[in-house]
Amino acid sequence: MPSKVPVFAALAANAAIAVTKFLAAGVTSSAAMLSEAVHSTVDTLNSVLLLMGLNLSQRPPSEEHPFGHGKELFFWSLIVAVLIFALGGGVSVYQGVMHLLHPKPLEKPMWSFIVLGAAALFEGISFMVALRQFLRGLNGRPFWDALHASKDPSNYTVLAEDGAALCGIVIAALGIGFSVALHTPLYDALASVLIGLLLAAIAVALIRESRGLLIGEGLRPETARAIRAFARQQPSVRSVGAVLSMYIGPDEVLVTMQLSFESGTETDRAAAVIESLEKQVRERYPVIRRLFIDVEQARQPIER
Repeated sequence: MPSKVPVFAALAANAAIAVTKFLAAGVTSSAAMLSEAVHSTVDTLNSVLLLMGLNLSQRPPSEEHPFGHGKELFFWSLIVAVLIFALGGGVSVYQGVMHLLHPKPLEKPMWSFIVLGAAALFEGISFMVALRQFLRGLNGRPFWDALHASKDPSNYTVLAEDGAALCGIVIAALGIGFSVALHTPLYDALASVLIGLLLAAIAVALIRESRGLLIGEGLRPETARAIRAFARQQPSVRSVGAVLSMYIGPDEVLVTMQLSFESGTETDRAAAVIESLEKQVRERYPVIRRLFIDVEQARQPIER
């Protein structure tokens, strides 16, 4: 079951940071600081939506949703990604462009650096909480492979948001610093645009992942091949059809496959083979919660 700890940590950090950034933006007239304030506000809203998605996804199966509500989390993670793109990225780019067209001198820039330093501390804590939660599930896999294979939006979305937030803080600090040192608001405005483009890039990656899960992404091809190999190794199995799968929740996969037994195989023998195969598959891949095996002769699915 996905953990809510990283989401709560991100919610607390982003809510506090958003308020301080807005105050600093008002005092300093910094476009980059205003973009960072919008960024933190969007992240706060996103944490609320992820928590709602987590709660809705854990509802039990019903007559209308016999496989449960696990995909609720995928839907709300898509909404989060769209908000990052539209509000976070769009508003930041807009603010940067407006300040390029109508430059405003920075006032009391020291407040910006103080707020950015505090924001880096809190975002760093939130990022470490999410990273620690993610590392627990690596199971010996390389970090980037595990990140790509993860189907838990409540974790990788927080990681992406906090990582983008830390990068945004660095960009904002550099933009404000150059503007102060060179006595021009140009770099502050450019920093705002860069923050917007960064958020848009993160959002596109999250949208792509959420889209794949919503339209029926299944197991990785190498996993499907391994399952077919298990099936072919069973005695009396003549042929194995395609392994069809779909994620119906962050840690739940539906798998169907077809077996064809050799002519003359007794029913009890076939049942024993199916039971052995199911045991091997579920021991190797605990994420497969629902396994349906269709025996060709019977032409009826057998669920174990």
